[in-house]
Amino acid sequence: MIQLEALTRRFDRQTAVDSVSLQVAEGETLVLLGGSGSGKTTTLKMINRLIEPTSGRVRLFGEDVAGMKPYELRRRIGYVFQRIGLFPHMTVAENIAITPTLLGWDAARISARVDTLLELVELDPAIYRDRRPDALSGGQAQRVAVARALAAEPRVMLLDEPFGALDPLTRGRLQQSFLRIRQTLQLTAIFVTHDVMEAILLGDRIAVMAAGRVKQIGTARELLEQPADESIRELINAPWRQAEIATQRLHSGDGAA
Repeated sequence: MIQLEALTRRFDRQTAVDSVSLQVAEGETLVLLGGSGSGKTTTLKMINRLIEPTSGRVRLFGEDVAGMKPYELRRRIGYVFQRIGLFPHMTVAENIAITPTLLGWDAARISARVDTLLELVELDPAIYRDRRPDALSGGQAQRVAVARALAAEPRVMLLDEPFGALDPLTRGRLQQSFLRIRQTLQLTAIFVTHDVMEAILLGDRIAVMAAGRVKQIGTARELLEQPADESIRELINAPWRQAEIATQRLHSGDGAA
């Protein structure tokens, strides 16, 4: 579904992303895990051409994205920003409707899609569709941001630390919600985080990044049992048992995770 081939980005003399190659299968969630400056967000933004690569290639559905018009590419990919990014002068419904409106959907189809998505992210349309973002809690606003990313029925989602600013309880509930939505819609996703626990909970596979490179890609268990170096074992080992318990809670629908 998504292929990165020797993807590189340089800013002046600094290499932010250095020859990253990876593949994401249909229906899979790949987590890019790393600290600040590891290159994970720059990698994510090159996929939908918010940042253009210095060299290398991105393929989406087998097609080189360099041959697509950037705005058309972005309308095919759901994107959830780190800082939510809702337009404050628009209602919840208007925020969600932005991409369908640009695509020329009729008003009835847009209205129905807005209500469907609000229900999917567990917000009552009768209560929330006409509210402004400043009348929402942080968790509610992030749910709206996810709904907006799904508005044009994308098959691919990119998520840049979407739950990082939330309190632990709200974060756990939204992680659970993301798992449910991804499974319901059979989405393919790349999820950026610096939180090892979140990576273990949400990722089918994890790509550990440092200094603009991918150090290793694998399932959490593979990273733990067959690490490329001792630093990866140490990174995964500490939260592993906690994550096993939390994963059971997430998949059982227990919001206490």
